[in-house]
Amino acid sequence: MRAPLRVALALAVALVPAVPTRAAAPVIATGGYARIKDVASLKGVRDNQIVGYGLVTGLQGTGDTLRNAQFTEQSLQSMLDRMGINVRDARLRTRNVAAVMVTADLPPYVGAGSRIDVTVTSLGDATSLRGGTLLMTPLSGGDGNVYAAAQGPLAVSGFSAQGQAEQLTQGVPTAGRIPNGALIEREVPGAFRDLPELIFELKNPDFKTATMVADAINAYAIGRFRRRIASPRDQRSVVLQRPRDMVLPRLVAEIGDLTIQPDVPARVVVDQRTGTVVIGRNVQISTVAVTHGNLTVRVTETPEVSQPAPFSNGQTTVVPRTEVAAREEQGRLAVLGGSDLQTLVRGLNQVGLKPTDIIAILQAVKTAGALQAELVVQ
Repeated sequence: MRAPLRVALALAVALVPAVPTRAAAPVIATGGYARIKDVASLKGVRDNQIVGYGLVTGLQGTGDTLRNAQFTEQSLQSMLDRMGINVRDARLRTRNVAAVMVTADLPPYVGAGSRIDVTVTSLGDATSLRGGTLLMTPLSGGDGNVYAAAQGPLAVSGFSAQGQAEQLTQGVPTAGRIPNGALIEREVPGAFRDLPELIFELKNPDFKTATMVADAINAYAIGRFRRRIASPRDQRSVVLQRPRDMVLPRLVAEIGDLTIQPDVPARVVVDQRTGTVVIGRNVQISTVAVTHGNLTVRVTETPEVSQPAPFSNGQTTVVPRTEVAAREEQGRLAVLGGSDLQTLVRGLNQVGLKPTDIIAILQAVKTAGALQAELVVQ
């Protein structure tokens, strides 16, 4: 069975459901051009990670057990001591407090007084953070300096409910977020104008894509500045020369809106756990004949009880009865091959395969040397 050859003009993805009940047909999705801001980022303009340790209060008996989580008890005692309450000799047994780790991403060039979102996760044996409030927690960077302070009520999407004989848990009740929960106290040193040079770094390094990015920028610069300003350094970065008569933020904004058609490598990604197969646009298969069949073996146990005759002094015994049946599905021979993705997917559709069968066939075709692409198995 041969399919006509067509030229695939965009990236196509074949997504197959994880547990289908019948033969699944791969789905074709097409795309077009992409903006430079979506395929590359400006070197030096990045986030910074900050982290802190704090306490969440106001829990409804779902906090840490202070006897098991001693660091929670020590933190609670230290906090009360700073507030003038001496509880060093007392045994605290509250279940409304939980020790947590607070994490956040500090955006580039953010100013003091701005707010960012934070993520709060439990550190002890608390069962849920739902309904809790984070007390003021300093957030530090890798250099040890405090850059933000977080505080506020938690938004927890997961929940847990239990009784004496059953428990229901949905999501993760021991993690939550605080929208705009951190206040920036210190700015990260450096400014956009202090960048030594303007370099666009590709998120998916490729020599052809880097060349297309440089060509698109130069076509824009010739019409705007009457000269070229971009040159590819390697498969990852494109270097720009700063024009003297233009503000840098406006230059980066206008370059980011330029569109290109990124080149992608020929790659097939297989996830055996979920049964997902992702096929890149440039995948090619040399002409091969494929047949695939399944062997099903069914073993059924139907034990029978053997009763002795009356007054025979016999014993009741269980007699095993086993039935074994084997059935092999008839496989169909199909010819797969072609120079584009449309041909490959159409051939797989004609064979009519399940996701696990498609994965097995792709691995066998790769072993035979007919799959002209990289096969990534997760």
